[in-house]
Amino acid sequence: MRTLLLTLALTTPFAAQAADRVTGQPFATRSEVYAPHAMAATSHPLATQIALDVMKSGGSAVDAAIAANAALGLMEPTGNGVGGDLFAIVWDPRSKKLLGYNGSGRSPKSLTLAEFQRRGLTDIPPHGPLPVTVPGTVDAWFALHERFGRKSMGENLAPAIAYAREGHPVHEVISYYWNRSVPVLSKWPGYSEQFTVDGGAGQRRGPRTGEMWKNPNLANTLTKIAQGGRDAFYKGEIARTIDAYFKANGGFLSYEDLAAHTGQWVEPVSTNYRGYDVWELPPNGQGIAALQILNLLEPYDLKRYGFGSPEHVHLFTEAKKIAFADRAASYADPDFYRAPTARLISKEYARERGKLMSMDKAASAVEPGVIPELNEGDTIYMTVADADGMMVSLIQSNYRGMGSGMAPPGLGFIFQDRGEQFVLKPGHPNSFAPGKRPFHTIIPAFVTRDGKPWLSFGVMGGAMQPQGHAQIVMNLVDFGMNLQEAGDAPRIQHDGSTEPAGQGTAMSDSGELDLESGFSYETVRALMRKGHSVRFADGPYGGYQAIMVNPNGGYIGASESRKDGQAAGY
Repeated sequence: MRTLLLTLALTTPFAAQAADRVTGQPFATRSEVYAPHAMAATSHPLATQIALDVMKSGGSAVDAAIAANAALGLMEPTGNGVGGDLFAIVWDPRSKKLLGYNGSGRSPKSLTLAEFQRRGLTDIPPHGPLPVTVPGTVDAWFALHERFGRKSMGENLAPAIAYAREGHPVHEVISYYWNRSVPVLSKWPGYSEQFTVDGGAGQRRGPRTGEMWKNPNLANTLTKIAQGGRDAFYKGEIARTIDAYFKANGGFLSYEDLAAHTGQWVEPVSTNYRGYDVWELPPNGQGIAALQILNLLEPYDLKRYGFGSPEHVHLFTEAKKIAFADRAASYADPDFYRAPTARLISKEYARERGKLMSMDKAASAVEPGVIPELNEGDTIYMTVADADGMMVSLIQSNYRGMGSGMAPPGLGFIFQDRGEQFVLKPGHPNSFAPGKRPFHTIIPAFVTRDGKPWLSFGVMGGAMQPQGHAQIVMNLVDFGMNLQEAGDAPRIQHDGSTEPAGQGTAMSDSGELDLESGFSYETVRALMRKGHSVRFADGPYGGYQAIMVNPNGGYIGASESRKDGQAAGY
């Protein structure tokens, strides 16, 4: 996969943002996109155009988001599809409020912790039938549509159905990840038949860059959903096909699990960062980790230190370690354990936890600040904004790229493997239980200022997501970058914190600090002196899309330069 290469600015000893070689002024890989009426930013140009077409023909931002998301399930199956989950934040211009939707599915009711123990497993495997949970995307589409849709669901799904039948050329980054998945997932029934092409000599492969791809099975599935509504997926012929497939292949997901599924409208939560209210969804997602990171960083004058300085990278990394210690201990399905979210994102708690941060030394280990008391009880990101002021921040995923590999015959999609994110350890808030939602990595984000919408954005990519959210806010607020620069600037990823899934060991060695190309060697050496283990890694830095309200009217859009995407408007 190509990695964004950034030249060093010459303006300060530690400068690291992309810069013009002659003037030394910051630049981005492309200009911000400006439009007077509406904007869409997705990880695929065709999906972006679909969203714009829907809004031009009278659809709302929610209609456009559904249409684009359905197309992405076809065009970018390496990240999402109707076999996965969906989370969204919507700015409603009528009520002038943010609303959140948690579209995550639950574990099969017939699968128990004891079954994993009987099999001698200490972690849930990443592929096959065991990590499969109920997919929540279709339910989320209809819940969002019922509240904010203007066009029929048939109209919204029509573009994806047409491309699935007629074909579309596969893009570069998608082809790379698709072909990387084929050797891993081809062992699972239904995958090779529906998601590979004949490579000759008896070999199967994914489509190459520019090759046309059709998925008539998915076209049929989407047509049934368009005609029969959400129940066509959860209670109709599709659900019975799914039930029979898992029964025949050692799985536990059943018709009853699908029929019982419901998503949930939730209240977004926020913290104020230097006058900007940054909004995330509460657990079972990891969004509040971004808020915890920002709270921990607010006391420091990052603008004075400068982007790319040792202080900037070090302080961010130390704040991430502290937030992720709580993430591992407390983020779980609120129906089983209600995390103390208000305390975790409070300024008081940040002041208390901030005492753990040293300017001079990298922390080797961090304990959670809240000890749980149990109660009973890969990915795409896209954003759309319409002419009426509605804005949608939406993220959707199969997890681990193409998901579990389980692809029921004739349906044209792959099931997610979100269940891998459970812990097989009794007593942990995120411990596996029947009918439970796992800890979730996918998170949409939103920023308001003075009670008005300012920014809809997200950064997909596993544990990178809250780290990416915090970095985008820092780049805009602290370092004065424009919307495209904020996404193009080299990114930081810390790896090695204690994880909320599996039996993972607690961090004891400070973890690993990945720095994207563009940070100076002066900064790298200074970080190593503080005790950081610095790596240069290709590819783990996420995928960014954003739409900002233009104070002069209309919108500003930006898209991830590390992916195939596009921001466009009219």
